[in-house]
Amino acid sequence: MDENFDFDGKQKASSQKASLGIWDRLSILVLVITVGISLYFLLILVNPNSSFNMFPPVLSNPTLEVTPGDTPRPTFTPLLTNTPFSLVSPTITSRPASTPASPFSASSVTAVRSTFIPHLQDLGCGWFGVGGTVNDVNNSPIVGIVVRLIGSLSGNPIELTTVSGVSPDYGKAGYEFVLGNIPMVSNKEMYIQLLDEAGLPMSDKLFLVTSTDCEKNLILVRFKKNR
Repeated sequence: MDENFDFDGKQKASSQKASLGIWDRLSILVLVITVGISLYFLLILVNPNSSFNMFPPVLSNPTLEVTPGDTPRPTFTPLLTNTPFSLVSPTITSRPASTPASPFSASSVTAVRSTFIPHLQDLGCGWFGVGGTVNDVNNSPIVGIVVRLIGSLSGNPIELTTVSGVSPDYGKAGYEFVLGNIPMVSNKEMYIQLLDEAGLPMSDKLFLVTSTDCEKNLILVRFKKNR
């Protein structure tokens, strides 16, 4: 019979206790190692830059590279306005030349010395008046046209009437008004006008300007037919 075993089993129980004590120590050691490893990874997780970390993260500062090129500029969008527009191009219509309303108009008005008129050569500055001619569109004389001079001179009323052709020294259709024996000043106080046989105007009123200058003692007005 083996001496390690007896009938009451005491020796066998001590061997089992010894075996249980070794396994307990191994379990505690494994538990301690597990806890230590867990704490280590927890520390690394909380502080990756810790000196215990054998593989610390590499930090790099990103650099923004600017490449020269065409930078688009902001554009301005015009605001809409209520401006009328048309899809049809405007056409320029030429206006006809203005046509005189009256049959006659003054072709020339000049202030001259009266001595170039034959019957006034000897009067010099001792004469003052208005004279002229009446012609058609071809500058041919028209005899028998009524000529009227109306207004005032030095406060005195003037109303004179004659017909073309009575003063041939001005031309075949010449006329003349004698206003005095000395030149006098007036500024559009008198007007001259052509009339028909019924007394209706055949020209616009032409207002005259006179002076005391002996070189301008004759107001020469030449009328011409428009059409």
